[in-house]
Amino acid sequence: MSRTISSSMTVIYKFVFPTVWIGGFVAGTVAMFIADMPQKWHFLGALILGGSIIGWLCVPLKRVEIDGAELVVSNFFRTIRVPLLDISRVTENVLINIHPVWIYFSSPTEFGTKILFMPTSRWFAFFSSHPIVGELRSLAAGGYRKHSPPPLPRFDGEQGPPPLPRFGGEE
Repeated sequence: MSRTISSSMTVIYKFVFPTVWIGGFVAGTVAMFIADMPQKWHFLGALILGGSIIGWLCVPLKRVEIDGAELVVSNFFRTIRVPLLDISRVTENVLINIHPVWIYFSSPTEFGTKILFMPTSRWFAFFSSHPIVGELRSLAAGGYRKHSPPPLPRFDGEQGPPPLPRFGGEE
C-alpha cells in the first residue's frame, strides 16, 4: 500500500504557478518596454530573478510516494521506483515557504542523483524540520550503513576497533 508524502499542491506549484507568474511578468515587462516606462528595467530584473528562483524551486518538483521498501517518484509524465536503500542523504530548507526537501541517491536514476519535492503542508510549523525528513532518514538507515567504509582490520584477527591502550602499568 503506497502513501503519498508530497503535497497535493505539487501540480499547482510545478505547472500553474510558474506559467501564471512568468507569463504575467513577461506581459508586464513587454508592455513597459513598448510604453517606454522608466520602471521597465526593474520589471526586467524582477522577471529574471523571480524566473530563476521559480525555475530552481518549482519546475523540478516531483510527486513522491512510499510503497513498501521503495520510493515512487513521478514528474507527472514518467514514474520511476527507487529502493529506499539507495537514499544517501535527505536535506530540507525550512526558510522557504514550500519547505523543499531534496533526496539524494547513491546511484543515478532517470531523474538524476537527486530529486526535489514539496512535503504536505503543516500549520504553524515555521522554521521547524518536517517529520517526513526524519522518517525518510530512518527508512534509509540501511542505505547509510551500506555505503560506509568497512571496519579497520585488527592485528589480533578480531573484528571491530582495536582495544584502547592502557597506561600506568595496569593489567
